[in-house]
Amino acid sequence: MSHFAKVNENRVVNVLVAEEEFFDTYVDDSPGYWIQCSYNTSGGVHYDNETQEPSADQSKALRYNFPGIGSYYDQDSDAFYSPSPYNSWVLNTNTYLWEAPVAMPQDDNNYSWDEEASSWQLDNKEEN
Repeated sequence: MSHFAKVNENRVVNVLVAEEEFFDTYVDDSPGYWIQCSYNTSGGVHYDNETQEPSADQSKALRYNFPGIGSYYDQDSDAFYSPSPYNSWVLNTNTYLWEAPVAMPQDDNNYSWDEEASSWQLDNKEEN
């Protein structure tokens, strides 16, 4: 089975699972068009469903990211991407993933982005 996204005015309005032949008889009067996408693709890399490692066959990596309803489609780049999580984040056009303006610390702690401070804040750990 394949995944398809319905795009209207560069926004994803529906996603479904079907065989390509389904569209030979499917009647859809709503505006927009259907585009095949890949459930296991993120950042332009196709991942093996079982191992979660990059697949040996990267020809399965379709349109950079798996879209959800409300995602955007850039027709010129043939790429799906989500809405920006924060105003300060920048869309990486190599992966079509959003990136913070400051890299998250790489340690064993959990962080949350603080938009007002434009920085990563250490998450408070619950004490028992």
